[in-house]
This record gives sequence, C-alpha cells and structure tokens, in this order.
Amino acid sequence: MLLTITTTHRPATDLGYLLAKNPARLHTFSIAQGHAHVFYPEATDERCTAALLLEIDPIALSRADGPDDNRATLEPYVNDRPYAASSFLSVAIANVYSSAMQGRSKDRQALADTEIPLELRIPSLRCRGGEAFARALFEPLGYAIDFAIAPLDARFPQWGDSAHASIT
Repeated sequence: MLLTITTTHRPATDLGYLLAKNPARLHTFSIAQGHAHVFYPEATDERCTAALLLEIDPIALSRADGPDDNRATLEPYVNDRPYAASSFLSVAIANVYSSAMQGRSKDRQALADTEIPLELRIPSLRCRGGEAFARALFEPLGYAIDFAIAPLDARFPQWGDSAHASIT
C-alpha cells in the first residue's frame, strides 16, 4: 500500500516539518500487520513528496483471519489486502502522522497554521461505489479528485476493468 503527499509550497522541503519526518532519512515503524516506511523520493525547494509505504505480511495476515477450514485453500493467501489501500492504511496514517493530523508542528507551528497546496495520491484503492461515490465523498469537502481505473490486464481487455482505482 502506498500513499504519497506532494507539495509545491516553497520551500517544499518544509513538508518534513509538517509531517515530523526528516526528508533526508528513511523512517520505519512497526504496525500490527507489518511495517510502515516513510521516505521522500523527491525533496527539493520547488517540490517535495513524502511516501508512506506499508509492508504487510500476507502470510501472517492470512493466519490471523478466517476459519481454520479455509486453510486448505489458497483463498486466505490470494487477495488484495496487503496491496490495496484499506483500513490498514488508515491506521498507519493515524499512527505515523498523528501530530500532522492534529495540526501541530513542534518546530514550525506557523507553517502548520498556513494553508499550503497538497496533492495526495493513492495508486490502488478499492472503491465499490466507483467514481460517483469517491466524488460524493471528497468534493463536498473541497477536494478535487482524479479517478482512474485500469484494466485487469491490458493484454486481455475481455477481462474487464480492475476493481481498484487510482485516486489523486
């Protein structure tokens, strides 16, 4: 699972102060389902991107859920839970970015109180209600969204579209 947060506020690297994560370091946190990593694939004065990557252990996840009679099948092991944004991502965001979500910055409170441009991207999100649901959820809050669904496999268009969307 991946969430990226990008800003073009200058200096853009101040995003590190807002998230309380130094852009020059890799940050790793233990979570119940595995590990959460925060890193900055892009960190310049013009543009800065923080990435939250969840590393979910699918084997441990399959052993923790479901009845014992499913253990003889592949069903507990073959699913999207370790890869698509879900409640696991919500919990990781709450744990890793708790001070940012509360609008606090230990070193730059004036920056935390300032409105800055942010772009969030979730490349794989299961959205059962489709684009209309995503728009109804986010647009009344003032967010503009781009919603894209890719085919399951571009080589086999007859398989149809994926159940997952990329939301920016």
